[in-house]
Amino acid sequence: MDRPVRRPRRRSPMARALLALVLGLPVALFATPAPASAAPTATATAAPTATATSGTYQQVSDFGPNPGNLAMYTYVPAGLPTGAPLVVALHGCGQSANDYYADSGWPKYADAYRFAVVLPQTGPSNNPLSCFSWFDATKDTRGKGEAASVVQMVNRAESLYGSDPRRVFVTGLSAGGGLTADLLADYPDVFAGGAVDSGLPAQCATTQAAASGCQNGSQNLTPAQWGDKVRSSDPGYAGPWPRVAIWQGTADYTVRPVNGTELRDQWTDVWGIGQTPSATRSLPGGTTLTTYDDANGNPAVELYSVSGMGHGLAVAPGSGPDQCGTAGAYFLNTICSSYYTAQFWGLATPVSGSGLPAPSGLTVTGTTADSVSLSWNPVDGAASYEVYRGGTKVSSVTGTAYTDTGLTAGTPYGYTVAAVDSSGTVGARSATVRATTAGGGPAPACYTTDNYHQTLAGRAHQNGGYTYANGSGQNMGLWNLLTTHTLEETSPGYFVIADAGCPA
Repeated sequence: MDRPVRRPRRRSPMARALLALVLGLPVALFATPAPASAAPTATATAAPTATATSGTYQQVSDFGPNPGNLAMYTYVPAGLPTGAPLVVALHGCGQSANDYYADSGWPKYADAYRFAVVLPQTGPSNNPLSCFSWFDATKDTRGKGEAASVVQMVNRAESLYGSDPRRVFVTGLSAGGGLTADLLADYPDVFAGGAVDSGLPAQCATTQAAASGCQNGSQNLTPAQWGDKVRSSDPGYAGPWPRVAIWQGTADYTVRPVNGTELRDQWTDVWGIGQTPSATRSLPGGTTLTTYDDANGNPAVELYSVSGMGHGLAVAPGSGPDQCGTAGAYFLNTICSSYYTAQFWGLATPVSGSGLPAPSGLTVTGTTADSVSLSWNPVDGAASYEVYRGGTKVSSVTGTAYTDTGLTAGTPYGYTVAAVDSSGTVGARSATVRATTAGGGPAPACYTTDNYHQTLAGRAHQNGGYTYANGSGQNMGLWNLLTTHTLEETSPGYFVIADAGCPA
């Protein structure tokens, strides 16, 4: 039986902190307010500017045994055809499914790209501050607790809406991001891709006591050790692996930025592609996107680092195609993460028969060590064109040529192009062309900062008040903000002191 929903009253951040103290809970497990510089001006209860109106948002009460004691909510666009994708979206601590429905932007893209959304909800009976239990091995592992309940919701949604089981994706914020990473590790046979927003690596903590350490500092594990946590979550599974987007603010003091680096290490190791970027480019909101391609030149792991952003989900209110969400507590006005995640997952592919035909004649016209130039034939009625590297949109252009820059030397890439009409409808994509940049490989990566921030970034670790470079173990001196070194990454995860300067 389905029931209409009512938006619950939210506790203030202060009330949540007081509740944690009264109950004797470790406050670090729960969301804390973003820094004032990153705090949005709108309240979290403001009317959303891009909430979908064409479909139905409701609670689904009967979806299975539900060992995790969760509630299931869904949003389904009007007239959704069978065989459409399915997105699971997990809220953060102190939030509800209603909050994520109203403020995250996912319903907007469900309407635009035609997919259903499942919004699981936990509550105080599971966790005093309504956090998903990403740190509890009795609740976040395959076949158990909350993880099992989420997969039961997926099965129910596939039955109700005819969703395509090959195109099921999961995303989540904070504790929801931690559970997202666990779900990707537990059920790589269920989820084709995921997005971890201000979250933590899969199985970083298996007890509540260990959770604070994961949030606040490096675990000093190698990529292989992180990858083993995924591989051991579903023993015997050999692929294909989910494609993973990682969103992390550089000023996040609740889930430190090193978690983004550790997530990158974990999932690139699982894919077997190493930690050398295939490409790096700048996006709106002070965002740097670093892409790690698979052997076919398609993005397998993407790391979005948002400069100056605190703890929360990146949104960008507005009516533009790449704008979404409502700014508020833990919904931070920077960039629409839901838009870029949907693009990365390939959800923006138009329905068959809609939009303009695919451009013909896509050709590689030149390459350098860090760029690929393309051209294609014009399409009648096209107002612009979208260019995709692998499955990710890299640019919109009005002409019939484009040069993709910021690439890695000696690396293969795959490209497609789609025409866009005057209404903004994206047509079919062209056939893929492949190009390999010139040169033998990237220059060494070097990082200069103080010992404290080298540790937070995952390039070093501290022991007994001293700092040691990861990999080489070289002593860098006291663990503080005053001692500065340059570290060169000579191989993935292996750093050496290079104060005399890195090789050109």
